[in-house]
Amino acid sequence: MSRIRKKNHDLIISVASECFAQNGYEATKIIDIAKAAEVPKANVFYYFSNKEKLYDAVLNTITKPLLDASKPLEELTDPVEALTQYIHTKLSISRDHPNASKVFANEVMSGGKMLPKEVSEKLLQQSRDMVEKFSDWVESGLMDEVSPHHLMFMLWASTQTYADFSWQICTVMNKTELEEADFEQAASFIAQMVIKGCGLRSAPAIS
Repeated sequence: MSRIRKKNHDLIISVASECFAQNGYEATKIIDIAKAAEVPKANVFYYFSNKEKLYDAVLNTITKPLLDASKPLEELTDPVEALTQYIHTKLSISRDHPNASKVFANEVMSGGKMLPKEVSEKLLQQSRDMVEKFSDWVESGLMDEVSPHHLMFMLWASTQTYADFSWQICTVMNKTELEEADFEQAASFIAQMVIKGCGLRSAPAIS
């Protein structure tokens, strides 16, 4: 894809993310996206044959980062470091993809009917892997006996709320938008709270 085509492609996805986040899938029309992006309607159809294809592209901008977010839990042996990196990664996703995050949240709340089957299966497998990892930490004495499922749910909620409920958070904090420092502070606070609250301990060094 040429530089100009990629620029137009990315612009349409970005604007579509905002439209779907604000109005939902059913209420959003291609003509609305075209007007917001300041491009002819035909240009949108040039890159995406229909609204569903465009919606899928928007979902992909958030589901791929979400699936990649658990890599620290898979690759790092130190639970404290792994969970800290996971939390920081999840907050960076909320920071960088706020509209797509809202679209994903709305899709999940409506039953995930338009999530591609392959993506749904990958997300489910990721969840099972996370629960298994947390269970391993408990069994190895690296974490207190907490519910792996509820720990995972809490991590989802506490990190994604900074995108999904950004308006509420900004209103309470008297800001027009959250800054980089806000996300960093949130990530550090959540990590500290989880590490201390769950009694997470670093794995012994291998000599």
